Amino acid sequence: MEQWPRSGSGLRRYGLESALSRQIELAGKSGARYRYTPLQEERFLPPAGANFVIAKLTKDGATVMYAGETDNLANQTWRQALEKARKEHSDAAILTRLNVTRAVRKAEQEDLVEEHHPPMNLESRA
Repeated sequence: MEQWPRSGSGLRRYGLESALSRQIELAGKSGARYRYTPLQEERFLPPAGANFVIAKLTKDGATVMYAGETDNLANQTWRQALEKARKEHSDAAILTRLNVTRAVRKAEQEDLVEEHHPPMNLESRA
């Protein structure tokens, strides 16, 4: 199975540059569907609350490795988890979804964890 490159030049080579700009829908255990956008790490990040998912992206969809939330996306609290994921999977990507209220972010995170059983979330709970 071929992995999506993270950079623009690699995406153009595969004809997938616009694919990463589209939203990726992830389902939670509750049946709710959440739309996430691949984060371009070098771009300005809003100082807003958000959910984030670290995933392996393929032509077949996303495999969730970690689901998290932050009250300030610009603080890059997600960076440590992303670097950890990239030690095993160099092609791991970060997807984000802005959510203002903490209660909504926590509920969404738990919904995704219950459905996808991300290995990095399970490790942190052990």
